[in-house]
Amino acid sequence: MGHSSINKTGASIVCYAPTMITTNGVWQGDNPLDFSLPLFILQLTLVVAATRIFVFILKPFRQPRVIAEVLGGVILGPSVLGRSDAFANAVFPLRSVMVIETMANVGLLYFLFLVGVEMDIYVLRQVGKKAVVTAIAGMILPFGVGAIFSLLIHHNQQIKMSQGTHILFLGVALSVTAFPVLARILAELKLINTELGRIALSSALINDMCAWILLAVAIALVDNEASNLASLWVILSNAVFVAIVILVVRPGISWIIRRNPEGESFSDFYICLILAGVMISGFITDALGTHSVFGAFVFGLIIPSGPLGVTLVEKLEDFVSGLLLPLYFAISGLKTNIASITGTFTWTFLILIIFLACIGKVAGTVIVALFYQMPLREGVTLGLLMNTKGLIEMIVLNVGRDQEVLDDESFAIMVMITIVMTSLVVPIVSATYRPSRRFISYKRRTIQMSKLDAEFRVLVCVHTPRNVPTIINLLDASNPTKKSPICIYVLHLVELSGRTSAMLIVHNTRKPDYPALNRTQAQSDHIIHAFENYEQHASCVSVQPLTAVSPYSTMHEDICNLAEDKRVSFIIIPFHKQQTVDGGMEAKNMAFRMVNQNVLENAPCSVGILVDRGLSGGNRLAASQMSHHVAILFFGGPDDREALSYGWRMAEHPGINLTVMRFLPGEEAIKTMKKQQQQNYVDPDESATLNVDLDMEREKKLDQKFLHYFRTKHANDDSIVYSEKVVNNGEETVAAIRQMDDIHDLFIVGRGQGMISPLTAGLTDWSECPELGAIGDLLASSDFAATASVLVVHQFIGLGTHGDGLESQEQEENTNPHPPTHPQPRKHAHAHAHMPTMGFHPVL
Repeated sequence: MGHSSINKTGASIVCYAPTMITTNGVWQGDNPLDFSLPLFILQLTLVVAATRIFVFILKPFRQPRVIAEVLGGVILGPSVLGRSDAFANAVFPLRSVMVIETMANVGLLYFLFLVGVEMDIYVLRQVGKKAVVTAIAGMILPFGVGAIFSLLIHHNQQIKMSQGTHILFLGVALSVTAFPVLARILAELKLINTELGRIALSSALINDMCAWILLAVAIALVDNEASNLASLWVILSNAVFVAIVILVVRPGISWIIRRNPEGESFSDFYICLILAGVMISGFITDALGTHSVFGAFVFGLIIPSGPLGVTLVEKLEDFVSGLLLPLYFAISGLKTNIASITGTFTWTFLILIIFLACIGKVAGTVIVALFYQMPLREGVTLGLLMNTKGLIEMIVLNVGRDQEVLDDESFAIMVMITIVMTSLVVPIVSATYRPSRRFISYKRRTIQMSKLDAEFRVLVCVHTPRNVPTIINLLDASNPTKKSPICIYVLHLVELSGRTSAMLIVHNTRKPDYPALNRTQAQSDHIIHAFENYEQHASCVSVQPLTAVSPYSTMHEDICNLAEDKRVSFIIIPFHKQQTVDGGMEAKNMAFRMVNQNVLENAPCSVGILVDRGLSGGNRLAASQMSHHVAILFFGGPDDREALSYGWRMAEHPGINLTVMRFLPGEEAIKTMKKQQQQNYVDPDESATLNVDLDMEREKKLDQKFLHYFRTKHANDDSIVYSEKVVNNGEETVAAIRQMDDIHDLFIVGRGQGMISPLTAGLTDWSECPELGAIGDLLASSDFAATASVLVVHQFIGLGTHGDGLESQEQEENTNPHPPTHPQPRKHAHAHAHMPTMGFHPVL
């Protein structure tokens, strides 16, 4: 590129010189910035650097990446650094515009192709009427605001295009919702799997499709203002292009997928063929009179979901999204000159437009929400989420500027509107909205409150395939029957890393097998296949596999939200340590421990931490051959009652031998407890001391009721052994546990939340993992000479205080004051016919 000059009409003429592409080097006296390639490399470097700096700055505010990319361009453009003529002429001279814009549009072309690949068009078939109405209502009022804005601009400025085309452009820019940006925001806010998130995503998808159609029509009208017939031809020819792509190209791509051998990656020839197809599609739609990105987007939509789509995303996304796409947004920022927005009236007008456009979206969605009897807060939140802007707005604005729909001032105003509206969504939603929890309709949050003649719902968390065999054997021992089937939600926990967006994937267990493309997917496939195999060979079991991709710091939110949504009674999570070859316990990932601790604090139901040392001996193809020896250590309290409730359920299985050892305080322990009580009464806060004593007495009564009923029900069952052990302190407790037979495969113990007992005194001083409780930590320690797995149970006792949980428990007991009192011995052949209801404890 040589020099530029101005002709008589005032237009710039750029002269091209082939020798000005690459430099001969500074030692030859050349300035690298005079040559197009080194200048473009510098521009790309600055754009990426500015973008990453703003991503880092805005990360604490949870802003979408599009904001950082546009702001990076604004900083480099005439608003900030570009105000210096020396910087603007050296780094972003007029002669370089063609190269950087061409590369930016290539990046945009492939990014829209990837958006089409990742967008499941078949979701539109499953979208409910609520989402359709929400999308339309959310577009009407902002479109009206855009029309009014267009009338004011069109009246005050000399714009060549017709009023109708101008209204169409600005209406689309203000009314559209950015589907890709909204998906990432919902994942960040942990709302993507809520009812609100599903409605928002479905509405945004419909909104996006409508916006693409309107944009294609608007571009066709802009290019053919003088001839309505030409505009009609543009629209019809593009419709024919879409039909050919669907009817001809899509079957061809499906043929390519069928030809690819199972388990092998696609050849470079097929990948290059697809990438060339993107370019050809863009060329055709550009030649037909619409934007080239429309063709690339449609071509991406017809790629069938499966291994080909995953391969294309894996190969392209890092390069396109990380390097080329920021160029496009940065160019939008480079064209934005905030200084062109002058005068108090203009700024007032800008604020008014932002306010009216936001209010229009919110008002439209709130009306629909009230019509469908949604809570007002959810309606307002849905409206705010639908204000998310992003890629398509930038395309509309850039096309509008290129077609002289918008001048510099109008363009700057619209870019500011896009930035402000999108940046406000996350902070406002985070501050004002909390997903409503269904505590009233979801009562059976514990195993103790679950009926043994109803479905038992369990959420199983898995980190690696190593956790799977023991978990499956544990679930199989939990006695699934026709009267009490087990519904298992299997959640594979995957750390969020790199470019991946946080998400929760629901797997279709009946989809065809595709080869795994990475280690994480291979692990997920292994886990899913193992549980599918279990479901096929076991009776009365249903499995729903899912994968949660999120940071370890918020992974517990995915677990707890899913448990709440599915109304499960029990969450099983693996311990963060695994057994080594020599029998010791080694921590594999300390982040798992943080996840477990967060789940214990926030879970909406009971939780079990599984210390995996293997649970062998089960043949799932013949359940009657399975044999396990399970031991329950009972000290008292809600957690121990929950542990015994789970053991009770397992005891109904014909292959389970259950040992229940109750630890009772000896004379010394009783004296110690009395001394502690006397010391407590000296405490000035006597009311608090009295409450503690009342809680302890209440716990003892509940323990007595529960154990008495359990022993009565299983008085004649030889497979259940009940024994009592009198101990006085922690040392005697440890000695008693070590003296137990080594035939047990599994220990089930309570975590002991809130329980203070001399029987475990001193054990907590040496605890490595307090989240397991004193006894659980002892059994899980490396120096405990046992090869049995351990399940540490934590009972959900409600949102209030400890006493509140007990009161609600007693209320549940009183709802069934007259249970059957005659003991019913277990008969293995018909165990499910005699299952007691554990949702009450009689006063005997």
